[in-house]
Amino acid sequence: MPRRAAWALAICLVAAATAAANPGGSLEGRVQEHRLANGLTVLALRRGVAPVVSLQMTFRVGGVDEPSGYTGMAHLLEHLLFKGTRTLGTRDWQREEPLLRQIERVGRALDRERRKGDRADPQEVERLRAELRRLQEEHRSLVLKDEIDAIYTRNGAVGFNAFTSSDLTSYIVSLPSNRLELWARIESERMRDPVLREYYVERDVVVEERRQRYGSDPDGRLYETLLSTAFRAHPYRDPVIGWPADLETLDLEATRRFFRDYYGPDNAVIVAVGDVDPPAFFRLVERYFGDLPARGVSRRPITREPPQQGPRRAEVWFDAEPRLVVAFHKPTLPHRDDYVFDVIEAVLTDGRSSRLVRELVDRQRVAASVSAANGLPGARYPNLFAVFLTPLQGVGVDEAERALLAELDRLGREPPTPEELERVLRRLEASRVRSLLSNSGLARRLAYFQALTGDWRYIEEHPRVLRTITPDEVAAVARRYLTPQNRTVVVLRPRPEEDR
Repeated sequence: MPRRAAWALAICLVAAATAAANPGGSLEGRVQEHRLANGLTVLALRRGVAPVVSLQMTFRVGGVDEPSGYTGMAHLLEHLLFKGTRTLGTRDWQREEPLLRQIERVGRALDRERRKGDRADPQEVERLRAELRRLQEEHRSLVLKDEIDAIYTRNGAVGFNAFTSSDLTSYIVSLPSNRLELWARIESERMRDPVLREYYVERDVVVEERRQRYGSDPDGRLYETLLSTAFRAHPYRDPVIGWPADLETLDLEATRRFFRDYYGPDNAVIVAVGDVDPPAFFRLVERYFGDLPARGVSRRPITREPPQQGPRRAEVWFDAEPRLVVAFHKPTLPHRDDYVFDVIEAVLTDGRSSRLVRELVDRQRVAASVSAANGLPGARYPNLFAVFLTPLQGVGVDEAERALLAELDRLGREPPTPEELERVLRRLEASRVRSLLSNSGLARRLAYFQALTGDWRYIEEHPRVLRTITPDEVAAVARRYLTPQNRTVVVLRPRPEEDR
């Protein structure tokens, strides 16, 4: 994109954020809704003065939906849907199609041999690897790499990206409002007719991504161990990026089936926020997405996590500064206790005046940093409330843990004062408003709650419910859930000298 155009769009985005700085009260009546006959839900909100629209397409599918043995498939699909279609990303589809079939045949044979483990024939594995490399090299000349991204960029788009969680998968972009039809053509084609080209290349990319995020990152290792320790039955135990043994031989045809099962219009939400005329946008979506067939999504049974019967502990050895996480099982939204945990999170670690920061960082000086998170790793099912702590240098991790547990116990005995609660509620409301200032931020929250709960109005219901929570209720919920029986602790320590 010419530099002048890039700067012009950046100025427009800033102007849009500035114009949105006062959200103007309730979203009710401003967010317009439309539902296609095939089940696709569309939300649109005209907002701001800049000729820019932020768009988000969210599918209600994530790591939690993957069958056992296929972890990481949703995240891999996120990567693959950037690769294009029969008309995007290819120099010559007629030549490419038979070559892709050959690549798949050889790749499947290689995976089949590798799954034999110690019984695999090393010579056959090497022969198949060499053949796969030869075919991939031939295929590379037919690929127009990152063509979708290039088309968007030439037309003034920014922020073209995607993300996968345990619960959802989203594709996002902001672009000039006179390019909405371009967006509709590209995204409807990606939903209708994706080509999962460079499958084995991208699978290797994800394997390396996993190595960097979990194999060589202490926080990633700590978090992964937390989930696999706290959850014994529910698939929230599995990392979104997948387990190594699954990733290395993920099957292309199984990945296609996963796409066909979950990435249909009846499992998707489209949101447009900015310089958009909602009725015209709905007509555009009808024209490009209306003929997509509904998939009739049939979800596999999800094993419910049984109640925890006692405290759980795990220890990770890693050559890094020690740290720990303490977590507790809890309900998910819209259970009232989930709202209370939003308040508990803020009471404990939101700002310098919060309890854990004031007590553990400033007064006792046992922690270098402390933070809390409500709703890990997702919100479609009951989840975790967790507190992460890094001890101050020279302080033992066990000493820091004892101090943290004492403060968590104190919350059940000493409710926040009315002044403390009011301060927390004001901070939560300010944080909520900040998250809605930009068009992209509002689009993300609308899509998230519409896909997760079936109603975007949770955005407005949330602060109203928070205002009804009392100090005694905060203490009661702390006593109910922050118990030893319901507790999981994971400690990361440097590897002992004798084991190095």
